[in-house]
Amino acid sequence: MSGSDTWRATLRTYYCIKFSLSFYSTLFSLIGLLILCIGIYAESERRKHQTLEGIFLAPAIILLLLGILMFVVSFIGMVGSLRDNLLLLKVFFWVLLVIFIIELLLIVIELVCETQMKKFAHANILVGMKHYYDDLDFKNIMDFVQEKFSCCGGDEFRDWEVNPYHSCNGTGPLSCGVPYTCCIVGRDSGGVKNTLCGYQTLDKERLDVAHIIHVRGCIHAVGLWLSDNFGITFGLAIALLAPQALGIGLSYLFWMKLKDLCYSFDEVDFRSLKMKNFNFKELDLSGAGCCLCLPREEGYIPIFADRDDEKLT
Repeated sequence: MSGSDTWRATLRTYYCIKFSLSFYSTLFSLIGLLILCIGIYAESERRKHQTLEGIFLAPAIILLLLGILMFVVSFIGMVGSLRDNLLLLKVFFWVLLVIFIIELLLIVIELVCETQMKKFAHANILVGMKHYYDDLDFKNIMDFVQEKFSCCGGDEFRDWEVNPYHSCNGTGPLSCGVPYTCCIVGRDSGGVKNTLCGYQTLDKERLDVAHIIHVRGCIHAVGLWLSDNFGITFGLAIALLAPQALGIGLSYLFWMKLKDLCYSFDEVDFRSLKMKNFNFKELDLSGAGCCLCLPREEGYIPIFADRDDEKLT
């Protein structure tokens, strides 16, 4: 293969990786921006309804942090790929790699320390259940989980004792009961739930109320669902990790390709241009694109073949 063919093959590879990484970064920048906008809207609604402060009790905060992280990191990768900036590419690569490793560690910790993770989740769910009627975000999430997975509470249905409205020490109509989303809907009811169907169930044994409400906790119900649906669980893990692995691979390949280009081909000696009284304003940058990042084979800066290298030493 001649030198010209090698150069063309190198350029094709360069352009392929460059625009793949640019498309990848731009796509996730837009996704991050969309998540950020949703988070801003959710946060404004949360404050309008005066719900609780705190990251766990405010999913809007999580959306805001996730959106900002995705947008900033992807934007760094987008600019780095368009401008062929090695520093930005390195930052993009290492940040993605660190996030990827942290997620793998969390998965391993979940598998190895399953009991401790369940205790941690239970403690946080109890905090949310205590303020169930004060935080609309958590209430909607808890209601959805209890209905979707046919469960009640965190570890068991008696966890609702922590809520002042459902505590057996209370005097209201909800005292010593559970939310209606814990109730079992029979065929005779036509799928309609009585909002007081969980009345006076917390002070009874599991077998006595098993035909009225779901007595299994949501932590166990979700865990069993994930175990029984291993294919879906594995697919969710791959859907989370695969895009990041793709970004890590593309950024590394482009990083290496830029290094090869820098070391394989002669570069312009700007001292020679200065000695030749070259005016950079006269450069013909047609074809360089709006971001001035598209190279061409003959280059944009002329190389003076007749320069005297001895004068530059």
